[in-house]
Amino acid sequence: MLNAETYLTDYKGIGGQIRVKYEDFYVEEIPETIPSGEGPNTWIFIEKIGRNTLDVVLDMARDLHLSRKRMGFAGMKDKKAVTRQWLCISNFEPEEIEEIKDQFYKVEFLKITKNQKKLRIGQLIGNKFRILIRNIEDPELAAEEARKSLKKLAEVGTPNYYGWQRFGKPRSNTHLVGKALVENDLAKTVGSYIGNPYPDEPERIMVAREAYDEGKLEKSYELMPTGMRYERMMLRALLKEQNKKETLDDDSYRKALHSLPKPLSRMFVHAYQSFLFNKAVSERTAMGINQFVPGDIVIDNEEHLIHDNSPEQLQKMIKNFQAHPTAPLYGSKVPLAGENVGKMEKKILDEEKVSLDDFICPKMPRLGSHGLRRAIRFKIWDVSAHATEEGVLTEFSIPKGCYATAVLREIMKSEAV
Repeated sequence: MLNAETYLTDYKGIGGQIRVKYEDFYVEEIPETIPSGEGPNTWIFIEKIGRNTLDVVLDMARDLHLSRKRMGFAGMKDKKAVTRQWLCISNFEPEEIEEIKDQFYKVEFLKITKNQKKLRIGQLIGNKFRILIRNIEDPELAAEEARKSLKKLAEVGTPNYYGWQRFGKPRSNTHLVGKALVENDLAKTVGSYIGNPYPDEPERIMVAREAYDEGKLEKSYELMPTGMRYERMMLRALLKEQNKKETLDDDSYRKALHSLPKPLSRMFVHAYQSFLFNKAVSERTAMGINQFVPGDIVIDNEEHLIHDNSPEQLQKMIKNFQAHPTAPLYGSKVPLAGENVGKMEKKILDEEKVSLDDFICPKMPRLGSHGLRRAIRFKIWDVSAHATEEGVLTEFSIPKGCYATAVLREIMKSEAV
């Protein structure tokens, strides 16, 4: 996991490999509410395989001739997996989708019903996972080791690292796009996304990105595969600007960024915050993930800051999973911790040569962030691990916004991607 440097458990890792097949990685949302069957909005329970949530939503909006703004979902789900989740179309009749429900690539509509309320980001309890770890020499022994790690994580919490999905894989550069935004450099922001080829990318994509870096926008657009829909969106915006003016300026790059779906463009700064947060979690976990340390900023399970409690009270609450030490998702208004914890948090900013005020992102303020404090750990439940002929099958549930790969990392003691 990018910038994650500390393991919590000291048991021997079982190694192995995940996502050999999409079916090895199963995710299902745990929703806050189940649709009632009545109301003006259509809710759709889907199963998708090998596709990310946003692509499915965009395809549906296109084929139904609807604005993307009418589509809702509670959370982004893994692409390299079999996943189940609810989608919502506001002010829409279920009958209108019945005719085309079978035409979406690698998407099955399991249920279509009505609900009074819309579905928005974050409206879920968590996600339950069933993940097969393959290529294990001794599955029985490995399953025993996995159970030890899961037991420890259930007792004290799992380090709340952001997984590779937050940054992209194998092209892990979303945080670099975000850092360029924080540095207030829009040309660098767009260039980091469209250009900047990575050596592990297919050659045809590398050539298209190189053409962009050389200033050959039209060539880059012609070479960019149609599957690279977001790069092509920005290139179209830039080519339109190039036809209007001799030199691209900040307004040109701003329009290119505005051409992207809002959930994607808002991810850039969030990814950079996540990159810094992982570093802070690494440092803070080494001090004791279930320990109150003087200077800590502590939150409860509703993510409210806890004030005026004694260190003894806070320690008891942390032990019982009623409260959690935090690290910063750095932003323009986020408070930093005190004492040695605060010094650690400030050092991370200094090493990056950025300040909290930089997260205002003056040239793109809608993409900036005030920041917040986020728990350094999360609780897992319904845990199990057992041997199969194909490897070790693990099952567990985790809260929304947390990553299964943070759990797998502790079990495998290797990068789970």
